[in-house]
Amino acid sequence: MTSIPEYDVGVDEIKTALSYFQPSSSSKTNTSSSSSNDGVNGDNKKATAPAPQKQPNNNNNNKKNPGKGGKNKQQQQQQKQKPKAPPAAQPTRPWTDELEQDYQRILTVGEECISPEELKKLLTAKGRGSSSSSGDDGNKPPQTFNLYDGFEPSGRMHIAQGVFKAMNVNKCTYPGTNATFVFWVADWFALMNDKMGGDLDKIKTVGHYLIEVWKAAGMDLTNVVFKWASEEITQQAHVYWPTMLDVARRFNVTRIKKCCQIMGRLEGSLTAAQILYPLMQCTDVFFLKASICQLGVDQRKVNMLAREYCDAAGIKNKPIILSHHMLYGLKAGQEKMSKSDPDSAVFMEDSADDVHRKIMNAYCPSASTTEAAAAAAATKKSDEEQEDAGKESMNLSGDTLKNPCLDYIQNIIFSPPGATFTAGDTTFQDFASVKEAFLSQKITEEQLKGGLIKELNQLLEPVRQHFTNDERAKDLLAKVQQYKKEAKDATANSKKEKVIRRLNLPALNKVPPQSHLVFAPLPTPTPTLQQAVNVLELLRSSSSGPRILYLSDWTARVCNACLAEAKAISAFYTILVAACTALDPELMAQTQVLLQSEAILADPSNYWISVINVGRHFMLNDVMGPTMTDSDGVGSVIGNLMRVADVAGVEPKTLALAAAPESHVEANLVTKFFEAKLPGVAIPTVSQVKGPSVELQKTIKTDNDQYFLLDNPKVAGAPKMKKAFCEPQNVDFCPPIEFAKAFIFGPPSNGTFSVPRKEENGGEVVYKNAEDLTKDFASGALHPSDMKPPLTKIAVSVLDRIDAAVKQGDAKKAAGALKQCQKKMAKQKK
Repeated sequence: MTSIPEYDVGVDEIKTALSYFQPSSSSKTNTSSSSSNDGVNGDNKKATAPAPQKQPNNNNNNKKNPGKGGKNKQQQQQQKQKPKAPPAAQPTRPWTDELEQDYQRILTVGEECISPEELKKLLTAKGRGSSSSSGDDGNKPPQTFNLYDGFEPSGRMHIAQGVFKAMNVNKCTYPGTNATFVFWVADWFALMNDKMGGDLDKIKTVGHYLIEVWKAAGMDLTNVVFKWASEEITQQAHVYWPTMLDVARRFNVTRIKKCCQIMGRLEGSLTAAQILYPLMQCTDVFFLKASICQLGVDQRKVNMLAREYCDAAGIKNKPIILSHHMLYGLKAGQEKMSKSDPDSAVFMEDSADDVHRKIMNAYCPSASTTEAAAAAAATKKSDEEQEDAGKESMNLSGDTLKNPCLDYIQNIIFSPPGATFTAGDTTFQDFASVKEAFLSQKITEEQLKGGLIKELNQLLEPVRQHFTNDERAKDLLAKVQQYKKEAKDATANSKKEKVIRRLNLPALNKVPPQSHLVFAPLPTPTPTLQQAVNVLELLRSSSSGPRILYLSDWTARVCNACLAEAKAISAFYTILVAACTALDPELMAQTQVLLQSEAILADPSNYWISVINVGRHFMLNDVMGPTMTDSDGVGSVIGNLMRVADVAGVEPKTLALAAAPESHVEANLVTKFFEAKLPGVAIPTVSQVKGPSVELQKTIKTDNDQYFLLDNPKVAGAPKMKKAFCEPQNVDFCPPIEFAKAFIFGPPSNGTFSVPRKEENGGEVVYKNAEDLTKDFASGALHPSDMKPPLTKIAVSVLDRIDAAVKQGDAKKAAGALKQCQKKMAKQKK
């Protein structure tokens, strides 16, 4: 009998990663609320549970409600078994002057901190002088707390990412603070975006170049760690992606849309990939074990999502959000700098002449010109550039002047302690004095800009010298410049469409080519006979070629099937495969059972790049289809994207889907993606198959209305068939006839049906096909009381075969796991 492995891939690792955010025994988290004007849930509220997920075609009418956060019974029992430490064992540390200095210094990094109280608690527990800073005992190394930010090695770095970030990192990792700043080098995303021609080695070179820029700009790298996404995500794929799936299953589409930059009137233009990005960024927080999210204000909504995930998942210590200010672009009306517009910012590689030109041309309003300038800026915006109603400002400080020159002076020039600024003949000790002097016309715009140019060039000069005199830095710069030129030339000269990366299981010898692909239904804690019948019918729909039964265990997680519990999901598939094997052993012997998680982990990087590319190709509304709404769980969107990537990975000749409304959406997505993005790959022939229905009533209301794979044959076999709907002469819906089609006339039996009757009632009649049986029943020649008794014996026989199969080996254990899942779901409904 086929044995399905226990799908605990990543579960233990997820628990380990999330346990980092559980409170220490020395303190409890006191979470403060954020302002609610940003369009996200207040932080003192529980994350809104999504509506039931509409799962990819799963041949199952049972709907799933995404699980509520909380710990399972096993975790609770483990906690109860832990000895409780005496109250005086770990007293609260006193708040020292040094801790206050660390606290105040870190706060200056952010335009907003959520929340200051939590930052104090973090510094008390893990900051300067804590037991974790010196190790819990003499044998353990010191433990620091992590801050994180990320960057994509795209080849250019503006002054906000360069000098401004270096200053902020130095503040956060000041010697003795006991902090580590983790940079998430998004080279994997650069690869996905085909930067540097999709050459990962070149992308990494660009990443090292940017690190050299930071080093030259004065960033102290002593307590800085660079983690490369391409390495981490690939090596820890079994941790990263299940965590992302767990994040996704907790939220509905509406909540994730709030994280997207395009909202309001442009909401209809969202691609499905724009739903995936915030989920991955939220995952980064937990994957990197970040205590503090130190990103820009523009990422605030995604960081808030991470805190809401903690509510949903029962995590007490939430990541602190320390959002730095977004420097304005140098042109009027630019909320932030743009790498695509060279004149919107000063860049780290700019010459002194570049800096002079850009600053002298920069927008620089005074109080008397603010209103006019704002009106002019609004007029200049094209329809494409205008902000829609749903997109909030990047600025949280209430600054209405939005003068980029003053912004540079405040946030860059005056960032270091004791900094001064000279304009004209006047030297200023603080920013407020500079602003007052400029607005009162004590210094002119030319004087202000002249002083700023001088200061910026003094900051950039060490960078210029480093890349002129340091051989390694010089070599990196030369390579990056050459890569840019090659990429530009390739774009200009190439007319070929980029080949989309994908999982290629035939090339990896994981599946045979030209196969017939069938997806097993998503799990339920009560697997039904109908589900097994559907699977067998789909497998039989192809008369030639190797068959593959695909078990979508990771899709099951993100769609919250069986409460997303790995053991229950594994148990369902174990029971389903065992039942199918019992019903048609010859067919199943010719079928390869393929576990989705194992297929993905054969080449996780290319698989997930293909998922994202599917999302980029389709608008969100197309992936959702006509039946899914924004109140539904976003996991269903991810599940549909994964379904297309799964098909692309198998590259089948034929694909059989169960006839259902969801199948129309899936078939359309698969066909269109293959046509548009997989040139040279044969488009699979997609069929939608409707087999016999073995459900016993028109509407399933109770357990007596259908057969389950775990039914006791002696208890359920006869009574359920006896109560089955069977109206005389009604052949439009007649479960007994459908049952006969499935288990007598169809494969593998292809037999005859004998109906014993008394001579006065017409005597015994033998049917060789379903057509004759249906004809006699429709005419009244065959009565329900004639047909049900022999069918009852058939039903008991079918259940006996299944029962014998599920009482062996792994299937026996699986039955117990499903019963436990049933109990948990029943408790949640209460």
